[in-house]
Amino acid sequence: MSQAVQPSDFGFFFDVPTRWGDLDSLGHVNNAKYFTFDESARLAYFEDMLGANPTDPSGQGLILARIECDFLAQLHHPSLVRIGYRVTRIGRSSMQTMGGMFVGDRLMAVSRGVVVWFDYRTQQTAAVPDAVREQIRSREPIAPEEPT
Repeated sequence: MSQAVQPSDFGFFFDVPTRWGDLDSLGHVNNAKYFTFDESARLAYFEDMLGANPTDPSGQGLILARIECDFLAQLHHPSLVRIGYRVTRIGRSSMQTMGGMFVGDRLMAVSRGVVVWFDYRTQQTAAVPDAVREQIRSREPIAPEEPT
């Protein structure tokens, strides 16, 4: 599935330059850094829609529930990683995400995650607001799956 990921799949991009400190003893970017790259893209994706504060005035917002990454090629420094980020599925209270990490046209890694709409006051999940669903739908070139 990762091999079929293309830049045209994404309506949002976030660029991350590698840093010397990202390297491991083998001279390539350490695998843990890909999760930081995903985090940066995820925060920028939702911040762009929801504003600078990741929670709304009612105390609700997003919380990360799961993250994984397929490493497809070694990433070396210096590089500019262009991360395409999208929501692939919207459920009642959760969303599945994908990050395609490219250097030029080459796909280096694919991250997948689950974020949950969360009420921080009650410490429980909440339904994804209709306004958030609509903003995601309008941004994505490939419509997110939405179970009925």
